[in-house]
Amino acid sequence: MTVPQHNTPTPPGWYPDPSGSGQLRWWDGNAWTGNAWNPPAQAGAGQPGAVQPGAAWPGAGQAGAGQPGAAWPGAGQAGAGQPGAAWPAAARSGQYGGTGQYGGPGQYGGTGQYMGPVQPAPRPEISKQTPVYNPFIWLVTLLPVITLIILLLWNPVFHVRYVGARRVPTLDPSAFSVPYFLLVISAWLIYGVSVLLSYLDWQKLQRDGVVRPFHWAWAFLGAGVYVVGRSVIVHKVAPRRGLAPVWALIGLTALSLILVSVKAGSIVSTLAKAMQM
Repeated sequence: MTVPQHNTPTPPGWYPDPSGSGQLRWWDGNAWTGNAWNPPAQAGAGQPGAVQPGAAWPGAGQAGAGQPGAAWPGAGQAGAGQPGAAWPAAARSGQYGGTGQYGGPGQYGGTGQYMGPVQPAPRPEISKQTPVYNPFIWLVTLLPVITLIILLLWNPVFHVRYVGARRVPTLDPSAFSVPYFLLVISAWLIYGVSVLLSYLDWQKLQRDGVVRPFHWAWAFLGAGVYVVGRSVIVHKVAPRRGLAPVWALIGLTALSLILVSVKAGSIVSTLAKAMQM
C-alpha cells in the first residue's frame, strides 16, 4: 500500500534544486535554505557525468548524512531523493516562497506560494507629547531668507566702456560690487549649512522615537526637498502635526518669487539705461 507523501516527513539533506539550476540545495526538514552545492559529476545509468540520486558520494560513511561527500540522503527511503520518490513540499509545488518570502538569490521557502518582496513594517505613531519641531528644521526652512535680504540690498550701478577701434560697448565689471560676491558666497554657505542642519534634525527625530525618518542626505538635492519629505513622514507618525515647515516654505517661496521678480526688473531697467548712454 502506498503511503501518502504528506504523511512522510522529508529528512534534512541535499536535494536537486527545485529551481532547475542543476545544483543541489539543502532541505532542512521544513524549508529550502540558501545553501547550494555543485556535486562532482559521476557517470550514471542515464547521461554520462550526471548526478544520480541514491548514488554514493566520495567519502561515504565518513561524512555525516546530507553533507557533501556522504551517501545520498535517505537512500532507500521514500521521499528522500530516490528516483520517483516524493519531493519536499516546495519542490512538488514548483513555486518559491515558504515561511517568509523569496528573500534573495538562492533563498527559497516551503509553503509553495510566492509572497512577493518584503515590505517594511509600518511606522508606529509617536506620543502626542513628543515634539515634532526643533530649531534645526526651522533653520533649514528659513535660512534662504539671508540670501533674499542680500539680494534686496544689492543695488548695482552699471557703467559702459567702449573697447577697441570700433568702440564696442562693454559692461564695466565694477558693477559687480561686494554685495554681489556676498550673494554668491552666502548661497553656497547656506547650502552646506542646510545639509548639516538636516543631519542634526534627522538624528533628533530618531532620538524622539520616529522610526525611519526622512533621510538627511536628500538635503543635497535642496533644502526644500528635505523639508517636504521630512514633514510628510512626521505627519504620518504624528497625525494633524508636522506640516508647519512645509507651509512656511511655501510662503517663503512665494515671497521670494515676488521680490526677485521686482529686483530683476529693476536691474534690467538700470542696465538698459546704461547701454543707451
